[in-house]
Amino acid sequence: MHLNELIIFNIMTQEEKELLLIDLSARLPYGVIAQVSYKDGDGWKTEYRKVLGIYTDEQVYVDCVYTDLENVKPYLRPMSSMTEEERNEYFDFRNQELQRVAFAEIGRESAIAEVSDWLNEHYFDYRGLIEKGLALEASDEMYKNN
Repeated sequence: MHLNELIIFNIMTQEEKELLLIDLSARLPYGVIAQVSYKDGDGWKTEYRKVLGIYTDEQVYVDCVYTDLENVKPYLRPMSSMTEEERNEYFDFRNQELQRVAFAEIGRESAIAEVSDWLNEHYFDYRGLIEKGLALEASDEMYKNN
């Protein structure tokens, strides 16, 4: 799917790159979609595609295309977009994990990981990437069939 205009990406600081790498890596199992700019034989293109892999040289693999990390902006959902049903599910899940910690069934780190995984699976921007200009706000329908 092509976007109508080429988006020029800003040069990222090393801290921003590391934050984006951490976030994208955690979302790989859930099929995160990103706006991606890349150059091919016809010149620069901007599309949105599913992120399929990330390499140690900060190359990102998206559906038969490789590009630099700086050319990738994931589509995420602001925390404020959580529906009432999702909010209830999130708080129930989070409270359940906290109870498991309280009863020493699992460690605190495991509970944090479980809650983070739930947020990643639902594409929520709990790291503030949208505000930092490192991600774009997902439309309501973008992840309906994922």
